[in-house]
Amino acid sequence: MKHARPFVLLLLAAACGDEGDAPRSRSAGTQSQAPSKSGALFRECAEERGLRFLHRAAAERRFHFPEIMGAGLALLDFDSDGDLDVFCVQSGDLLAPSPYDGDRLFENDGQGHFRDVTERARLREKGYGMGAVAGDYDSDGDVDLYVTNVGANVLWRNEGDGTFSDVTDLAGVGDRAWGTSAAWVDYDADGKLDLAIANYVRWSAATEQECFVRTGVRDYCHPNNYGAPARDTLYRNVGDGRFEDVSEAVGLGAAFGNGLGVAAGDFDGDGRVDLFFANDMLANQLWIQGADGKFKDRAMALGCALSSRGEAESGMGVQAFDHGDDGDLDLFITHLRGQGHVLFCWNGAGFDDRTAPAGLSASTVGDTGFGCGFADFDHDGDLDLYVGNGHVILEAPYADPRLPYAQPDLVALQNERGRFERARAEEALAVSGIGATRGVALGDIDSDGDVDVLTTDCGGVLRLYVNEAPKRGTWLALRLLTASGSDALGAKARLRAGGRDYWRRIDTGASYGSSHSPILHFGLPLGAKIESVELVWPDGARESLGALEAQRLHVVRRSR
Repeated sequence: MKHARPFVLLLLAAACGDEGDAPRSRSAGTQSQAPSKSGALFRECAEERGLRFLHRAAAERRFHFPEIMGAGLALLDFDSDGDLDVFCVQSGDLLAPSPYDGDRLFENDGQGHFRDVTERARLREKGYGMGAVAGDYDSDGDVDLYVTNVGANVLWRNEGDGTFSDVTDLAGVGDRAWGTSAAWVDYDADGKLDLAIANYVRWSAATEQECFVRTGVRDYCHPNNYGAPARDTLYRNVGDGRFEDVSEAVGLGAAFGNGLGVAAGDFDGDGRVDLFFANDMLANQLWIQGADGKFKDRAMALGCALSSRGEAESGMGVQAFDHGDDGDLDLFITHLRGQGHVLFCWNGAGFDDRTAPAGLSASTVGDTGFGCGFADFDHDGDLDLYVGNGHVILEAPYADPRLPYAQPDLVALQNERGRFERARAEEALAVSGIGATRGVALGDIDSDGDVDVLTTDCGGVLRLYVNEAPKRGTWLALRLLTASGSDALGAKARLRAGGRDYWRRIDTGASYGSSHSPILHFGLPLGAKIESVELVWPDGARESLGALEAQRLHVVRRSR
């Protein structure tokens, strides 16, 4: 274990001003404990903040399978000004792409207001989009974007001047499968970001089928109707901007699945990065990496392949996080209506299904969930849950003739006993409409010290839910950078306060087709004094920052 301090504390900035204040020039104030004017935990304000985006699934519904599955979004600081920008993935029309279709990039002005800079950024991608993941693959300090599509994926290199270049062919990462979620991850610990991609069904318009619900109405098919599960993809970053497909070489070709979600991390605690793929109606895969760099699927043996009833479920969104603040990784997976979402907790030798003790069984069985994320929305020290819901079949409750696939999202606050309590829709989100939510990304959009939520709807609008939950305590945020100035994906931090440990980790891939903010956020109970903060860098080196001040964003850059 290293005890030298290879970091530079760059910034100790306030992030708690009123709307309109410059958050990095003000001292932290006292957070309001008053509820929002609407009485809800979140207020939807995408339109008023300049986030105008309408996802198009098709010009007219043909019931082609991909139409019901898109699309996601990414939070990233593309212009390196310290705030979070928004990238939205567009789908369009599978048979007749329109010149008006395309992904969109919105620049944050530093106070949570946005403008569309897509054209200026030269982002002219026209694929039928599914998801996006942000990460600095070339270690130049500028965050890049990888977009998954039905068909060839696209890698956008950030040029550092506000523009992007399509370097897919040069990099060799134009996987032509139906890519859904992806994760940047340094699986071989060489300091360069590699790329893991969840691939869904081997689909084409020529293989499309006609499927019907029990009432005889035409609807979208089940993934297993096609009998064409896909192999997931792992690209190794070889440097010089190039990648090689090592999927077969490292063992990922040993099993196929209907991949929708991917999470990366050291699940078994041996110091090596593993890969988890959530599959739709096929067994999940947990690829454990051995000392030889090869992977073996051990999901069945470790207890996270099937439900507690021994059934394959519709794994869609996934989040690897530390549920008990004990330093290891647990798994949360969203599912289809009738199954309920699942929480798998690591017990040191495998996973236990802790869904029921966490209060998530009966409360989620009616949901069809996609994107998801955990954050301490109310600053009481416990992680809360957001799940984006939206049906994929017509025979479902909540159906509206105008929005037949719409469903309310889930907001659940965790109590002191470790149980998640679902908030009623009117108490959670102050918005009149519901949609078929797919992408979910969490981050502090307006730099006020709490975590906000962005969602995308299949065939609907982008929504920004600004956090207005009454706060029970305080907060601290960390942005961890490599020596080159890149976000240190995979790094984690342990904050000790009031005799309790809090663990947070920078996601390398999560949710469904989406990227959360790379900034670590800690909510802390009122009166909890911060005793110490310890960092664990992606290579395992540990560093102590001592007792940092609360109500601050602390930016730490590693010096080597």
